[in-house]
Amino acid sequence: MIETIVLDVGETITRDDRYWASWADWLGIPRHTLSALVGAVVARGQDNAEALRLARPGIDIAAEYDARETAGRGEGLDESDLYDDVRPALAALRGLGVRVIVAGNQTRRAGELLRALQLPVDLIATSGEWGVAKPHSQFFQRVLEVAQADPGGTLYVGDHPANDVFPAKASGLRVAHLRRGPWGHLWADDPDVVAAADWRIDNLTQLAEIVGA
Repeated sequence: MIETIVLDVGETITRDDRYWASWADWLGIPRHTLSALVGAVVARGQDNAEALRLARPGIDIAAEYDARETAGRGEGLDESDLYDDVRPALAALRGLGVRVIVAGNQTRRAGELLRALQLPVDLIATSGEWGVAKPHSQFFQRVLEVAQADPGGTLYVGDHPANDVFPAKASGLRVAHLRRGPWGHLWADDPDVVAAADWRIDNLTQLAEIVGA
């Protein structure tokens, strides 16, 4: 029985459109160019940050992030960044008595911005706040600690095979792979992803059906 559902952030509950557009603008390159580079690294199975390194060889991403914040061009997140199914899906899960947690590889600032949206969830946490990031097993151990639930009763939902599906499964959680965003679409039918995922979904509203089954 699923008692707790934990959702990834980027391309699970939020669109990454603005994130990548803002980086392209900051680096002074066409948005289409950076978007294409993101697609290239996704196809290679590399970390998304590699797209920034391709666009600007030798870039110090942490230093650039700080520079953007100082210049008033740092992270932004509001209601328009949420996928349309997020609030209905979360409300339905809460209505079923499921504990709902949002936890992904984001900064402390992203955590603050997410909490400001007042989503119908029990907890929002980021890797920047925890000091450990996916795919490290300690991230998922922390998930289980805050969930206060048995691994078999906890479902992790995400789009990324290497960061979500495989490590969550290895940590004993149930897994739903979401066909959303570049990673979700490109790797949806990969045999290893299909084998590892307990469920494969196209919309977050399907989670209520999983809980109620």
